[in-house]
Amino acid sequence: MGGPYPGVNPPPPPSGATATADGVDTQNGRAADGPMPEKDGERRKAAPAAAPELHSGHKLARRYRLEECVTRLDGFSSWRAMDEKLRRAVGVHLLPADHPRARAVLAAARSSALLGDPRFVHVLDAVEENDLVYVVHEWLPDATELTAILASGPLEPHEAYQLVTQVSQAMAAAHREGLAHLRLTPSAILRTSTGQYRIRGLAVNAALRGITSDTPQRADTEAIGALLYAALTQRWPYESDAYGLTGLPKGVGLIAPDQVRAGVHRGLAELAMRALANDGATASRQEPACTTPEDLAKAVAAMPRIRPPEPAFTAPPEYQQTTYQQGNYGRPPAHPGAQATRPIAVPPPPLQSRTGRVLKWGVAALLIAALGLGSWQLADTLLDRVKGDNGGTSNSQSPKTNEDEKKPKESKPLHLAGASVFGKDPIKPGDADKAVDGDPGTAWKTLNFFGYGGKFGNLDSYDDGSGIIVDLGSLQEVTGIEVDMIDAGHQVEVRAAAPQATSPHSISDFPQGLVKLGTAGKKLEAKMDTPVATRFVLVHITVLPSSGEGDGFRGGISEIKVLGTGDKPAT
Repeated sequence: MGGPYPGVNPPPPPSGATATADGVDTQNGRAADGPMPEKDGERRKAAPAAAPELHSGHKLARRYRLEECVTRLDGFSSWRAMDEKLRRAVGVHLLPADHPRARAVLAAARSSALLGDPRFVHVLDAVEENDLVYVVHEWLPDATELTAILASGPLEPHEAYQLVTQVSQAMAAAHREGLAHLRLTPSAILRTSTGQYRIRGLAVNAALRGITSDTPQRADTEAIGALLYAALTQRWPYESDAYGLTGLPKGVGLIAPDQVRAGVHRGLAELAMRALANDGATASRQEPACTTPEDLAKAVAAMPRIRPPEPAFTAPPEYQQTTYQQGNYGRPPAHPGAQATRPIAVPPPPLQSRTGRVLKWGVAALLIAALGLGSWQLADTLLDRVKGDNGGTSNSQSPKTNEDEKKPKESKPLHLAGASVFGKDPIKPGDADKAVDGDPGTAWKTLNFFGYGGKFGNLDSYDDGSGIIVDLGSLQEVTGIEVDMIDAGHQVEVRAAAPQATSPHSISDFPQGLVKLGTAGKKLEAKMDTPVATRFVLVHITVLPSSGEGDGFRGGISEIKVLGTGDKPAT
């Protein structure tokens, strides 16, 4: 359909292969697991068109440098790129100018760019140049896909409430401007580090896939209902498995969330059922269906607000009296109902016998002898001090003990509080912990760079190299390092941050050299003659080994161990 939804219904292209996945639903290398059911939508088939043969390092408009191809199929490709003018990461979709969907993608991108709503991932540029059509959009390195969040379990009620509130309000605003999404999947929803939800691919995702709908508002509303259903149950509300979620049992149809999982919030469960294509059925069959995002946003607003869970505080243990304080020492507890009485303590009889008198005089004599000995030692000490003040010498010297002689301290693996990726443009920062997880089967690996002898493709973003920064959690005495590389041939060095450093990020923040720069084998081991006081240790890679694929170069680290005394250095 045309009219108020530019880019939603492109002109029908020639028939051909049907796309089943693309880079539109990917971020940081993660891709959508499968196609979304499109009851109200129609996928337009596109004629086969060769994706542009571009490579890492290619520049668009002398500004956007392509760095990593996220996906390439159905005649278009998606990339992570660097905007060299503003020094920030961006995402880029590329199509040949003669691609049957190119005109629709341009129209959808330009319409989406005009919205300017902060709840959407913004389109930054949409250009046709040199037989190419490309769309540039924001890249959010600190955001996490809903797909990844749901992989660890369903959302708690307050978080699910925030999800449906923010997404329904955002889509209601988009539809008021005549824009539909038609591809609202878990991979299209991103949660930022501040807890805000952002929607990517407004209009553009559908145009790239050739998806249209005669009822775009109904389609987007049902998609939001599916997201809420998945957030509450960790199940996809259709029979097919998708996006890493298991579908519903075959043949039973759509069942309420509380029949899938116990403990689901009743109000949110009914809201999900009202949004899905179920003729408005709910547990009570009293509420009407929500057919537009505006209806859904109003239904959410009418619900009692779901507050975040209270912070969990551990109650201090109840004060326990000692047995002496309780008065139970040496006697059994009283019978239930019996009145407890405290016996009167009888003082011991005085030492009146002959033996007692001898004992008293003996103790007195010992006390007198002790006082005399103490007085003599005190007088001797004072005399020695007077002699020292008068230039005299004292013959009394304290003998040396074994404790006074310093022994070499034993080294042991230190606790690693965390890890991060070093470099101007961190490579796969989400994989940094794989280098310190204690599992040699996992590893942090770089991208595949081409040419320039492994010097990171000679790109400005990596002229400081890369590597892993290990956080020891506190200032420690470091005595050694053990690093397992994924392959031999790295040019690598190990450096330590200054003792007072709190958040080192550049090479100048690591002035202390632990291992000199050189070519390493698969195992890098070194011991320090003198312990080095630091909290942060950098395994710095300057040149990568060959990946075995033409002139490609790739490196990485599978495990890092930092050795130390375990003693906190003196500051």
